[in-house]
Amino acid sequence: MAKGIIYVMTTVVPGLIKIGKTGTSNFESRMYQLERHGYSNVVGLKRHFAIEVDDYDEKELLLQSIFSKSKLENSELFALDVNLVVQLLSSFEGRQIYPENTTKDEVFDDAAEKRGASVIPEGTYYMKRKVKIWDKPVTGKMQVKNGKFIVLKGSVCCPIRGAGWTSTKQIDQKRDASSFVDDVLQEDVEFTSPSLAAAFLTYKPENGWTEWKTADGKPIDVYRK
Repeated sequence: MAKGIIYVMTTVVPGLIKIGKTGTSNFESRMYQLERHGYSNVVGLKRHFAIEVDDYDEKELLLQSIFSKSKLENSELFALDVNLVVQLLSSFEGRQIYPENTTKDEVFDDAAEKRGASVIPEGTYYMKRKVKIWDKPVTGKMQVKNGKFIVLKGSVCCPIRGAGWTSTKQIDQKRDASSFVDDVLQEDVEFTSPSLAAAFLTYKPENGWTEWKTADGKPIDVYRK
Protein backbone atom coordinates (compact mmCIF):
# COMPACT_ATOMS: atom_id res chain seq x y z
CA MET A 1 0.00 0.00 0.00
CA ALA A 2 1.48 3.33 -1.09
CA LYS A 3 1.82 5.73 1.81
CA GLY A 4 1.71 9.50 1.33
CA ILE A 5 0.22 12.78 2.51
CA ILE A 6 -3.12 14.34 1.71
CA TYR A 7 -3.35 18.02 2.56
CA VAL A 8 -5.78 20.91 2.46
CA MET A 9 -4.78 24.56 2.08
CA THR A 10 -6.66 27.82 2.29
CA THR A 11 -6.21 30.54 -0.33
CA VAL A 12 -6.43 34.32 -0.47
CA VAL A 13 -10.00 33.87 -1.77
CA PRO A 14 -12.45 33.18 1.10
CA GLY A 15 -14.21 29.86 0.62
CA LEU A 16 -11.73 28.62 -1.98
CA ILE A 17 -9.40 25.80 -0.87
CA LYS A 18 -6.88 23.42 -2.39
CA ILE A 19 -6.92 19.67 -1.76
CA GLY A 20 -3.82 17.81 -2.88
CA LYS A 21 -1.43 14.94 -2.23
CA THR A 22 2.31 14.49 -2.08
CA GLY A 23 4.93 11.99 -0.98
CA THR A 24 5.91 12.12 2.67
CA SER A 25 9.48 13.20 1.91
CA ASN A 26 8.23 15.95 -0.43
CA PHE A 27 5.73 17.60 1.92
CA GLU A 28 7.84 20.53 3.14
CA SER A 29 9.17 21.37 -0.32
CA ARG A 30 5.65 21.19 -1.79
CA MET A 31 4.31 23.52 0.91
CA TYR A 32 7.22 25.89 0.36
CA GLN A 33 6.48 26.08 -3.35
CA LEU A 34 2.72 26.55 -3.00
CA GLU A 35 2.87 29.05 -0.16
CA ARG A 36 5.33 31.24 -2.05
CA HIS A 37 4.22 30.88 -5.65
CA GLY A 38 0.52 30.02 -5.49
CA TYR A 39 -1.38 27.58 -7.66
CA SER A 40 -3.38 28.01 -10.88
CA ASN A 41 -3.25 31.83 -10.67
CA VAL A 42 -4.44 31.77 -7.04
CA VAL A 43 -2.08 33.11 -4.37
CA GLY A 44 -2.01 33.32 -0.60
CA LEU A 45 -2.05 29.56 -0.08
CA LYS A 46 -1.47 28.43 3.51
CA ARG A 47 -1.26 24.90 4.84
CA HIS A 48 -4.24 24.07 7.03
CA PHE A 49 -4.25 20.32 7.64
CA ALA A 50 -2.19 17.35 6.44
CA ILE A 51 -2.31 13.66 7.23
CA GLU A 52 -0.15 10.70 6.16
CA VAL A 53 -2.31 7.74 5.11
CA ASP A 54 -2.05 4.39 3.35
CA ASP A 55 -3.38 4.24 -0.23
CA TYR A 56 -3.17 8.00 -0.50
CA ASP A 57 -3.79 7.98 -4.26
CA GLU A 58 -7.11 6.19 -3.78
CA LYS A 59 -8.12 8.36 -0.84
CA GLU A 60 -7.41 11.54 -2.79
CA LEU A 61 -9.56 10.22 -5.64
CA LEU A 62 -12.30 9.54 -3.10
CA LEU A 63 -12.16 13.16 -1.93
CA GLN A 64 -12.23 14.38 -5.52
CA SER A 65 -15.36 12.28 -6.10
CA ILE A 66 -17.12 13.36 -2.88
CA PHE A 67 -16.54 17.04 -3.58
CA SER A 68 -16.77 16.91 -7.38
CA LYS A 69 -19.65 19.37 -7.57
CA SER A 70 -17.57 21.98 -5.74
CA LYS A 71 -14.44 21.51 -7.84
CA LEU A 72 -13.09 24.16 -10.20
CA GLU A 73 -12.57 22.54 -13.61
CA ASN A 74 -9.08 21.20 -14.35
CA SER A 75 -7.67 22.12 -10.97
CA GLU A 76 -7.29 20.95 -7.36
CA LEU A 77 -9.30 23.96 -6.15
CA PHE A 78 -12.70 23.61 -4.47
CA ALA A 79 -15.37 26.06 -3.36
CA LEU A 80 -15.81 24.48 0.06
CA ASP A 81 -15.81 25.18 3.79
CA VAL A 82 -12.29 24.13 4.82
CA ASN A 83 -13.62 22.85 8.15
CA LEU A 84 -15.84 20.31 6.39
CA VAL A 85 -12.78 18.87 4.60
CA VAL A 86 -10.71 18.89 7.79
CA GLN A 87 -13.43 16.96 9.61
CA LEU A 88 -13.33 14.29 6.94
CA LEU A 89 -9.53 14.12 6.70
CA SER A 90 -9.03 14.00 10.45
CA SER A 91 -11.35 11.00 10.63
CA PHE A 92 -8.99 8.96 8.41
CA GLU A 93 -6.61 6.45 9.97
CA GLY A 94 -3.11 7.88 9.73
CA ARG A 95 -0.46 10.14 11.20
CA GLN A 96 -1.25 13.83 11.45
CA ILE A 97 1.54 15.87 9.85
CA TYR A 98 0.12 19.38 10.27
CA PRO A 99 -0.66 21.04 12.61
CA GLU A 100 2.00 19.50 14.79
CA ASN A 101 0.94 20.55 18.28
CA THR A 102 -2.64 19.29 18.34
CA THR A 103 -4.20 15.83 18.18
CA LYS A 104 -6.55 14.62 15.46
CA ASP A 105 -9.40 14.60 17.97
CA GLU A 106 -8.71 18.24 18.85
CA VAL A 107 -8.54 19.19 15.17
CA PHE A 108 -11.81 17.37 14.45
CA ASP A 109 -13.60 19.01 17.39
CA ASP A 110 -12.28 22.46 16.44
CA ALA A 111 -13.40 22.05 12.83
CA ALA A 112 -16.83 20.85 13.95
CA GLU A 113 -17.25 23.83 16.24
CA LYS A 114 -16.20 26.30 13.56
CA ARG A 115 -18.65 24.76 11.09
CA GLY A 116 -21.44 24.98 13.63
CA ALA A 117 -20.51 28.56 14.49
CA SER A 118 -21.59 29.73 11.04
CA VAL A 119 -25.25 29.31 12.08
CA ILE A 120 -25.09 31.87 14.92
CA PRO A 121 -26.75 35.14 13.89
CA GLU A 122 -24.66 38.28 14.17
CA GLY A 123 -25.35 40.17 17.38
CA THR A 124 -24.41 40.40 21.05
CA TYR A 125 -24.48 37.48 23.49
CA TYR A 126 -23.99 37.26 27.25
CA MET A 127 -22.32 35.04 29.83
CA LYS A 128 -22.51 35.12 33.63
CA ARG A 129 -21.47 32.38 36.03
CA LYS A 130 -19.54 31.55 39.15
CA VAL A 131 -16.14 29.86 38.96
CA LYS A 132 -15.23 27.66 41.94
CA ILE A 133 -11.62 28.81 42.08
CA TRP A 134 -12.55 32.50 42.23
CA ASP A 135 -14.76 34.53 44.56
CA LYS A 136 -16.24 36.82 41.90
CA PRO A 137 -18.76 36.10 39.14
CA VAL A 138 -17.45 35.98 35.60
CA THR A 139 -19.49 38.23 33.33
CA GLY A 140 -18.96 38.89 29.66
CA LYS A 141 -20.37 40.17 26.42
CA MET A 142 -19.53 38.63 23.05
CA GLN A 143 -20.24 40.14 19.66
CA VAL A 144 -20.60 37.82 16.67
CA LYS A 145 -19.61 39.58 13.48
CA ASN A 146 -18.25 38.38 10.13
CA GLY A 147 -17.72 34.87 11.48
CA LYS A 148 -15.65 36.10 14.44
CA PHE A 149 -16.42 35.88 18.15
CA ILE A 150 -15.34 39.06 19.92
CA VAL A 151 -15.20 39.25 23.71
CA LEU A 152 -15.97 42.89 24.42
CA LYS A 153 -14.14 45.40 26.54
CA GLY A 154 -15.60 45.55 30.06
CA SER A 155 -15.97 41.77 30.46
CA VAL A 156 -14.91 40.49 33.90
CA CYS A 157 -12.42 37.61 33.61
CA CYS A 158 -11.22 35.08 36.15
CA PRO A 159 -7.45 35.60 36.69
CA ILE A 160 -6.76 32.03 37.90
CA ARG A 161 -6.13 29.25 35.42
CA GLY A 162 -8.17 26.10 36.02
CA ALA A 163 -6.17 23.24 37.48
CA GLY A 164 -5.49 20.32 35.18
CA TRP A 165 -6.14 22.21 31.96
CA THR A 166 -3.40 21.30 29.51
CA SER A 167 -4.66 22.91 26.27
CA THR A 168 -3.87 26.46 27.35
CA LYS A 169 -1.50 27.77 24.68
CA GLN A 170 -3.99 29.81 22.66
CA ILE A 171 -5.78 31.20 25.70
CA ASP A 172 -2.48 31.92 27.45
CA GLN A 173 -1.30 33.88 24.41
CA LYS A 174 -4.53 35.89 24.28
CA ARG A 175 -4.36 36.55 28.02
CA ASP A 176 -0.72 37.68 27.85
CA ALA A 177 -1.49 40.06 24.97
CA SER A 178 -4.57 41.59 26.64
CA SER A 179 -4.87 44.38 29.17
CA PHE A 180 -6.84 44.06 32.42
CA VAL A 181 -7.59 46.45 35.28
CA ASP A 182 -8.95 44.73 38.40
CA ASP A 183 -9.74 41.71 36.17
CA VAL A 184 -11.83 43.85 33.81
CA LEU A 185 -10.87 43.51 30.14
CA GLN A 186 -9.69 46.80 28.64
CA GLU A 187 -10.01 45.96 24.93
CA ASP A 188 -11.98 43.74 22.57
CA VAL A 189 -10.43 40.29 21.95
CA GLU A 190 -11.25 38.17 18.89
CA PHE A 191 -11.69 34.37 18.77
CA THR A 192 -12.57 31.75 16.18
CA SER A 193 -15.16 29.87 18.24
CA PRO A 194 -17.64 30.51 21.07
CA SER A 195 -15.95 27.93 23.31
CA LEU A 196 -12.59 29.69 23.10
CA ALA A 197 -14.32 32.97 23.85
CA ALA A 198 -15.92 31.43 26.95
CA ALA A 199 -12.64 29.83 28.06
CA PHE A 200 -10.96 33.23 27.85
CA LEU A 201 -13.36 34.49 30.54
CA THR A 202 -13.13 31.56 32.95
CA TYR A 203 -9.53 30.48 32.14
CA LYS A 204 -10.57 26.84 31.90
CA PRO A 205 -12.28 24.56 29.35
CA GLU A 206 -15.81 25.60 28.45
CA ASN A 207 -18.64 24.62 26.15
CA GLY A 208 -19.43 28.02 24.68
CA TRP A 209 -22.60 26.68 23.08
CA THR A 210 -24.24 26.35 26.50
CA GLU A 211 -22.47 29.20 28.31
CA TRP A 212 -23.22 32.08 25.92
CA LYS A 213 -26.85 33.19 26.02
CA THR A 214 -29.12 35.40 23.95
CA ALA A 215 -30.63 38.54 25.48
CA ASP A 216 -33.66 36.49 26.54
CA GLY A 217 -31.53 33.81 28.22
CA LYS A 218 -31.45 31.06 25.59
CA PRO A 219 -28.12 29.24 25.00
CA ILE A 220 -26.70 29.74 21.52
CA ASP A 221 -26.89 25.96 21.06
CA VAL A 222 -30.49 26.53 19.95
CA TYR A 223 -29.13 27.72 16.61
CA ARG A 224 -27.41 24.40 15.94
CA LYS A 225 -30.59 22.46 16.70
